[in-house]
Amino acid sequence: MPTLRSGRQLVAAVRAVLLATVVLGLVYPLVMVGLAQLIAPSRADGSLVTRDGSTVGSSLVGQAFTSEAGDALPQYFQSRPSASDYDGAASGGSNLGPNSSDLVGAITERREQVAAFNDVTPDQVPADAVTASASGLDPGISPAYAELQVARVAEARGASPSDVTALVDGATHGRDLGFIGAPYVNVLELNLALDERYGTAG
Repeated sequence: MPTLRSGRQLVAAVRAVLLATVVLGLVYPLVMVGLAQLIAPSRADGSLVTRDGSTVGSSLVGQAFTSEAGDALPQYFQSRPSASDYDGAASGGSNLGPNSSDLVGAITERREQVAAFNDVTPDQVPADAVTASASGLDPGISPAYAELQVARVAEARGASPSDVTALVDGATHGRDLGFIGAPYVNVLELNLALDERYGTAG
């Protein structure tokens, strides 16, 4: 009798595992994908941004605007640093704490580089210009960091700072639902607007 009861319990357990696998591993994901495609198809597909038939990035993922040698291009607004080099497969931060000498050194070096690149003093450089987001994929920068870059981009583009500022305003997004997070400027959106208006040569 105990053996029979144990056999029934084993069968019931296997059935429960199989049912949970089908429902949670197959049915539920497919339903969620279907709902996502119905409610927000663009976001479900990765919020890809295309120009002239080619995918140039995602509005949800940051990217670098550098030359082939890795130098920041002066005619483009620069994203915040990324501990993963904007690689979605390696998303994450540096895991260095505020007492890390490596982190302090990196921030100091970045601050000096950003200040020199934008012809400002180091104390004018905002925090997001020298620190990576937790994911390393943040697509936006603070309005303060965008404002810091306006003069440099305007000069490189042969444009007036006021015209570039207007483009910054157009790429600025407010808080989600009016109270979540902070306002940000989508860098890819802004740089594409620059190219559309002034051309890609800069």
